[in-house]
Amino acid sequence: MRLFNNMESRDNPMTLSELNEQVQLAVHASFPETYWVRAETSDVRVNASSGHCYLEFVEKDAHTGQIVAKARGTIWSRTWYTLKTPFENITGQSFASGLKVMVNISVEFHKLYGYSLTVIDIDPSYTLGDLVRKKQEIILRLKAEGVFELNRELPFPDLPQHIAVITSPTAAGYEDFVNQLLYNQPGYPFLIKLFPAVMQGEKTEESVIAALDRVAQYAELFDVVVLIRGGGSAADLNCFDSYPLAAHCAQFPLPLITGIGHERDDSIVDMVAHTRMKTPTAVAAFLIGKRDEQAGELNRLQQHICAGVTEILARHKTNLKLLATRFPASVTHLIEWNGMLLTAAGNRLSATHLLIQKQQLFLTGMKQQLQHLSESFIKDKNEELELTEQFLKLVSLDYSLKRGYVLTLKDGKIVRHAAGLAAGDTITIRYADGERTAVIQ
Repeated sequence: MRLFNNMESRDNPMTLSELNEQVQLAVHASFPETYWVRAETSDVRVNASSGHCYLEFVEKDAHTGQIVAKARGTIWSRTWYTLKTPFENITGQSFASGLKVMVNISVEFHKLYGYSLTVIDIDPSYTLGDLVRKKQEIILRLKAEGVFELNRELPFPDLPQHIAVITSPTAAGYEDFVNQLLYNQPGYPFLIKLFPAVMQGEKTEESVIAALDRVAQYAELFDVVVLIRGGGSAADLNCFDSYPLAAHCAQFPLPLITGIGHERDDSIVDMVAHTRMKTPTAVAAFLIGKRDEQAGELNRLQQHICAGVTEILARHKTNLKLLATRFPASVTHLIEWNGMLLTAAGNRLSATHLLIQKQQLFLTGMKQQLQHLSESFIKDKNEELELTEQFLKLVSLDYSLKRGYVLTLKDGKIVRHAAGLAAGDTITIRYADGERTAVIQ
């Protein structure tokens, strides 16, 4: 190899490749080790055929944002596949452009391709710290603007029935959500309207915001809005940590329920939503549970009314029996008192004996009439009480069972429709004289 010094003459000039070889030697001599470097990624791309990752490292001025340094970088395929998965698992972020990273590099200079940095290792904790910082900044901004708690402060409807759903129509989570909600065991009616949106990738934020805007146009038609997606890696879900999407969700006029399928950390959208569930099926179970609460309250109210009516009937029955006992005695006492008065008057007015006799006949007739009326009144009231008792007996559960009807229970709840049973379900059949257990085939 020809070595040159700075005294090379015009008569013996070096070639470009010879110059680059000298630079290559100088670079290797000056930077013989590997170095940890802080930079921002740009133009990240992976070659489909070779598997190598090519990118640029840039440094920007903290105040102006202008690029002040740039270097071409390479992550060879074997290193790329070793580093990519741990990086994304720890940071929850795809290795893409715009990330602040700390990389261990070797400085290279190739006489054909020039200066570049070859990545040996990546420190995910540095990037994770930056992502956590950005997330915290968004949370503080939403709180400073006074919108962080807005959606959670909305009153939740007692009977959520009309549901606006934002998700991808092809997502498995959407199908599971719809099936669980529409075919719920108690048979509660739900009306579901899908507002399609992209739920993965760069267009997710824009697409979900557009779907929220469409729902807002018909907000009076819905009780709640549900934002769901089925599973996915943490890196696929970082779009739910964006300020524009979180601000839209926080200020949405309907209660927002999220079930976007990740359990490790809450996204910012989860934090500002009215209710956060882990999965789409958990959201469906939550909505069904709300209907169960109201059904239980109605059952308790029905039992309270029935008990009140029974108490009132018993009280009136007692009063009527007491009246029936006292009425004849009162009439008899009144007649006897009047008889005594008439007798005394007869003794004093012997000259009016005929008149007294007539009055006695009149009183005797009145006594008979009053006795007849009182007996008829008591008979009518007793018949009315007997009819009421018969009606209460006819509508009672015990009477229905004695007539041959049975009561079918599943998990302690009454089965009203055959559609609520499936093959393999265990049911309890209650008869008048006991219970039996059966299995649906």
